[in-house]
Amino acid sequence: MSKFNGSIGITADDSVSSHEEERKIPDSPNILYIVLDDVGFAQLGCYGSTINTPNIDKLAAGGLRYNNFHTTAICSATRASLLTGANHHSVGIRTVVDTLDGSFPNQTGYLDPHYATTAEVLKEYGYTNLAVGKWHLTPFEEATDAGPYQNWPLGKGFDRFYGFMEGYTDQYTPDLVKDNERIKPPKSPEEGYHLSEDLADQAIKLVNRQHTVYPEKPFFLYFALGAGHAPHQAPKEYIDRYKGKFDDGWDKIREQWLENQKRLGITPENTRLNPRNEFVKAWDELSDNEKKVYARYMEVYAGFLEHADAQIGRVIDYLEKIGELDNTVIVLLSDNGASAEGGKNGRVNQEKSLNLREETNNVELTLSHLDELGSSSYSNPHYPAGWANAGNTPFQWYKSWVHSGGVKDPLIISYPDGIKAKGEIRSQYLHVVDIAPTILDILGVKKPEHIKGVPQNDYHGVSFKYTFDDPDAENKKHTQYYEQTGNRGIWHDGWKAITNHIHTDDFINEEWELYHTDEDFSESENVAEKYPEKLRELVALWYAEAGKYGVLPLNDGPYLTKTAEQLAKTGQKNEFFIKNQKLEYNGLLYPLDISQKAIFKNRNHKVTVEITHKAENEGILYTAGNRFGGYALYIKDNRLHYVYNYHREQVFRAVSDVLPEGKIKVSVHFIVNGNTAVAKLFVNGKQQGETEISGLIFMMETHAYLKDGGTSAVTDDYTLPFEYPSELEKVTIEAASYIADKNELLEEFFAID
Repeated sequence: MSKFNGSIGITADDSVSSHEEERKIPDSPNILYIVLDDVGFAQLGCYGSTINTPNIDKLAAGGLRYNNFHTTAICSATRASLLTGANHHSVGIRTVVDTLDGSFPNQTGYLDPHYATTAEVLKEYGYTNLAVGKWHLTPFEEATDAGPYQNWPLGKGFDRFYGFMEGYTDQYTPDLVKDNERIKPPKSPEEGYHLSEDLADQAIKLVNRQHTVYPEKPFFLYFALGAGHAPHQAPKEYIDRYKGKFDDGWDKIREQWLENQKRLGITPENTRLNPRNEFVKAWDELSDNEKKVYARYMEVYAGFLEHADAQIGRVIDYLEKIGELDNTVIVLLSDNGASAEGGKNGRVNQEKSLNLREETNNVELTLSHLDELGSSSYSNPHYPAGWANAGNTPFQWYKSWVHSGGVKDPLIISYPDGIKAKGEIRSQYLHVVDIAPTILDILGVKKPEHIKGVPQNDYHGVSFKYTFDDPDAENKKHTQYYEQTGNRGIWHDGWKAITNHIHTDDFINEEWELYHTDEDFSESENVAEKYPEKLRELVALWYAEAGKYGVLPLNDGPYLTKTAEQLAKTGQKNEFFIKNQKLEYNGLLYPLDISQKAIFKNRNHKVTVEITHKAENEGILYTAGNRFGGYALYIKDNRLHYVYNYHREQVFRAVSDVLPEGKIKVSVHFIVNGNTAVAKLFVNGKQQGETEISGLIFMMETHAYLKDGGTSAVTDDYTLPFEYPSELEKVTIEAASYIADKNELLEEFFAID
């Protein structure tokens, strides 16, 4: 926007018309970020895997691959650092925003405005900013239809947004947002809908509109796919391409992929493969049914990733068609290492548990749905931890750990007009905070001192533009700390110290490991005993960096990362407490989604709805969850219904008598009794039906919805939309306080061999 710098008199004749030109960069390149989710270091074809990713491989062949690039080990935190060029604790995103409560500055759950996003910076230089895909940078309670919107994409510098706000979503029935409003997908799964395809369609559409009207104006496209985060879902033809491809199992695949990495130059020739991770069985020790099931899980993931690659190819092909590919800086990365959240056995329904130590064997259940895995009919899967171990070849551990398995990820840079080297590999030490300053270095500009009137703090990263044309350039980055849910690490000039907090209850006296990463690419030899002085030096440096960047105070993070023994001790000293809640909504004329972080086992609650009812009126009053689990209160055939869907394994129902017309008050009371519960229906204060529920949902991240059913139907009794046609005059949701005795949960959730 230009700024008036003339003068104004009484008339136009004695006034001077003059405008200061908008701040622009001559011959500005476009910027495209392609962000993959939960894709490990080894899972792209050009990084050594046998998964077909031809379009990503083509980008690598025309640009640069980095084999020493690092993230924060978790999605929200990496995205915060990617968009701000600052360490994630400093901007308020210690870990995933869903778990942040604002107790301390490092866990506000939103981006500190003193660290403007790249979109906000580029807007100062005349860019159009477009965001498509996953956001996951808004506090959970703010990501509802009613906002507030200052931490949504349009509040953070983007002109348009099409995607989803949460950490993951169903690829067939996603929780979609367009700009600042939730919307329904443009077509159904039966009509061929898939989120990755939709996101590519929208990215092309938004670029087309901008380029058609303003072909001279550069754009920044933030293209963040849901792939390969669970649920792993893809068209069957993609999945079936991998039939039999993983029958040799994860042990042999790890060896094969490391050999490919050495052949490609992604890893040094002397790189050693780390032993199989804890909680992963040897493939040869599995039963035939386990092998069959686990191999199919990986076929589904591979098909999901190849399908995502095809959508990336469509976006890149469009840029080439309009003549903008060579003038576009493309940055492709994954946000963290491969995820072990599928547990030892994988998950038919990933919502059921995120605990990788949980021993419930889903093999028989999976066998009964084997051909449906990845499909739109019965599909919410996550592969077993053994495949995540393979995906992070040759490293230890996974997403949320700060060993290389969690933090070392693929990074590809393509910029035909600005980078002479093609198909080469770079090995300088990089971190995700380095990307934002690199973009400004390419443009030859600086971050403004003020954006939206807010003074700006400096970037924490270092531009790596110097690596583009000099493969042997010395590192300009010398230090980088890590912290994720208590796991900590620090790299400094070729050495890295790490501690896994899951192995201790003591932050001060826990055991640290030491690796000489300049000599030991895969962090395979712990040399802490050999170099104690170096270890002490790095641990002290970690605390210095922690103070500098607001890492403290430390805490354990999600208790699901604790071992059974640690959990028992934790349960003795503090309980898992949720305070009582009461929410009221009056005069609801339109459907509304409301924040509900979790459905908790052992929590009594009731929902009461007041309406003026007509016999022909039917529809949803209240629902929480989706087709893979949750509950719904609705009116159908002039009766009040309650359905509790236990992860599609069991469904429990209660139905009232025929409803009277006129003003009525209906409610459901959910009463817990040990490991079961009873749901009772009431109409005008009189009980009219109940159901005993024997399968209780422990925890499920979801939204709740009033007046309609969100993304997918909790029950097959109705199809969406199923909106109750009249006003919901008053809705009252009450939930009792909840104290979980963690010791009682040990046997069920944390059994270890």
